[in-house]
Amino acid sequence: MSNGQWYPPEWPARIRALASGELTAVTPRRAATVMLLRDGLPDRPVPGPAVHMLRRSASMAFAGGAYAYPGGGVDPRDDDHLVRWAGPALEDWAVRLGVATVTEAQAVVCAAVRETYEEACVLLAGPTADTVVSDTTGADWEADREALVDRTLSFADFLDRRGLVLRSDLLGAWARWITPEFEPRRYDTWFFVAALPEGQRTRNASSEADRTVWISPADAVEGYDRGELLMMPPTVATLRALLPYGTAAEALEAAASQSLAPVLAQARMEGDALVLSWPGHEEFTKHVPPTETPGASGGDPA
Repeated sequence: MSNGQWYPPEWPARIRALASGELTAVTPRRAATVMLLRDGLPDRPVPGPAVHMLRRSASMAFAGGAYAYPGGGVDPRDDDHLVRWAGPALEDWAVRLGVATVTEAQAVVCAAVRETYEEACVLLAGPTADTVVSDTTGADWEADREALVDRTLSFADFLDRRGLVLRSDLLGAWARWITPEFEPRRYDTWFFVAALPEGQRTRNASSEADRTVWISPADAVEGYDRGELLMMPPTVATLRALLPYGTAAEALEAAASQSLAPVLAQARMEGDALVLSWPGHEEFTKHVPPTETPGASGGDPA
């Protein structure tokens, strides 16, 4: 394989089972992930913003070893009551995200902010509608973060307890991808962009990642193209979409013009061969002969 595209060896059998009616697609769970950006890297100049990525542990059942962004599934309590809110109204977010209600919109946006805090220790919230916390270190913050992770504390209650306003204006919705129908774990995932708030630092707090990096989208894409970095199609596509922007602010401003039409992989049989494609993203089309077992290996960014 010439690049680092992630293809599990069990996909062909599952796709054929779905096509034959032996496999029933599961309903995707809603999720959110955030491309956290900052301008430049401390050790060297890079063109455009750098993006924070984590490498999923090789032991993970889904996409082990692949590079991705902080994110995860919606917590049912992310919409248990209206939180203090700054930025576009929930009605506007519902339209932008393509969901039916304001509670659904809050759940998706809350999931994006909560997961970024849980996995990267970056919090897009502040005491007022025009401020953001500058430091989330310390034992009390860590206790709250761990309570969020183990779901003994809801994100809405966390914000209320600390008197914080969720800064939805610091997020830009960028893309929406849905896990293929033949996957046993499926997610309907909204991708967001956000700039790293001044004073805050990222930390690998995820139990699912064995390392994190700040890397320019160009370097990440080149690593993927060389087969050195393992990634899933949504990650590569969103990285490529960041390439034209010179700063984090430019990328955030451009989010409003990005399409949120859901991207869902399609699989079809051509004789005994399998063809897997993502509409609108021809680079990921894969032709799998009957005897081929797909796979990929990935390395570290240099």
